[in-house]
Amino acid sequence: MTRAEFKRRRSQLMRMMGKDAIAIIPTSPERLRNRDVHYPFRPDSDFYYMTGFDEPEAVAVLIPGRKTAEYILFCRQRDPEREQWDGRRAGQEGAIRDFDADDSFPIEDLDDILPRMLEQCERVYYAMGCDPDLDHRMSEWIAKVRSRSRSGIQGPFEFIAVDHYMHDMRLYKSRSEIATMRKAARISAAAHRQLMQRCRPGMQEYQLQADFEHACASKGATRQAYPAIVGGGNNACILHYIENNARLEEGDLVLVDAGCELDCYASDITRTFPVSGKFSEPQRLLYQLVLDAQHAAIDAVRPGNSWHAPHETAVKVLTRGLVKLGLLKGQPAQLVRKEAYSKFYMHKTGHWLGMDVHDVGDYKVDGEWRMLEPGMVLTIEPGLYIPEGMRGVAKKWQGIGIRIEDDVLVTKEGHDVLTSDAPKEVDEIEALMA
Repeated sequence: MTRAEFKRRRSQLMRMMGKDAIAIIPTSPERLRNRDVHYPFRPDSDFYYMTGFDEPEAVAVLIPGRKTAEYILFCRQRDPEREQWDGRRAGQEGAIRDFDADDSFPIEDLDDILPRMLEQCERVYYAMGCDPDLDHRMSEWIAKVRSRSRSGIQGPFEFIAVDHYMHDMRLYKSRSEIATMRKAARISAAAHRQLMQRCRPGMQEYQLQADFEHACASKGATRQAYPAIVGGGNNACILHYIENNARLEEGDLVLVDAGCELDCYASDITRTFPVSGKFSEPQRLLYQLVLDAQHAAIDAVRPGNSWHAPHETAVKVLTRGLVKLGLLKGQPAQLVRKEAYSKFYMHKTGHWLGMDVHDVGDYKVDGEWRMLEPGMVLTIEPGLYIPEGMRGVAKKWQGIGIRIEDDVLVTKEGHDVLTSDAPKEVDEIEALMA
């Protein structure tokens, strides 16, 4: 993202806020992994969306119409000794020079300076409940301001959820955001291709995970958008399986749900392929059914259709196919109404995608499914899961878990599959694995 992009976002939010308002947007806190070792730091998505600033211990403040400074960034001071140990800091000069803050103060001064800023505002835009420590400090600041009411200082009297405004902004991707997501998608798609070529019976699930992460990191995507799911055989029937510690057996399928993150934007791809390079007949039949459902659901991604339309489409295709294969009995339309398919397919067909892998944005507006519009990005991921030991199901179908997932951009004309480089047709996969 360019600095102009972040500035445009701040300006848009401040226009929505109006004058006599203040927005307070903190980044994520650092988290201890154990003892004195921290988890790798990743900035809060809303904070980064507005600032592009990727250091911990920072708070952005927006005050529309303020003459001296509309955008103030509280962050760590320069400290040569700490920087020798922990890495470089922007400091106050860097916040202004490199991140376009109108003014910057040390994060240690937040308790002294922010209450004085609150005094001048009627409305506070803040996401309550995300940071308990900052929530407590916010209460203290407000109490401090109100204690001066006899001096004629009123302070804010209205609190508004700033995340509601930012999340609606984040739902519509700009050209630069789409370019970043497309690049992340291509990196992940190439990694999935590589796994298909390298997979062999006798490998461990974690070896495929390691290969995927290495392939992404070697192209500049050093973060993963989420913990990879690599499930061979029956493990693929566990939707969020992350142990990834089993042996891949000949004759089984392996489901790989993995995607890299690039500049804080996620990709999310799932591919299912045969460990030994060839689908068995039952595997092929179930796989083709899921693929047909995915193609139909992707075709339903277009402006004017509701968010729910791809799911409804996928469910109809899957139900008809399950009846044809003898896994369900009855009239497809009636089975759909009864949700009989949920025995084998128990999740939705997708989710919003962006800075978070399950990205922000309302799925319903005024109680109705949201309409798809250009600039939105969502996943399409139907699946079928038939674990071992499922009663009333023939043995040949058991131990098979299949999911096929792509990232899809809504365009003016219809849709654009950002992850199309990852093979998913049966003949294509088998040829690649040969």
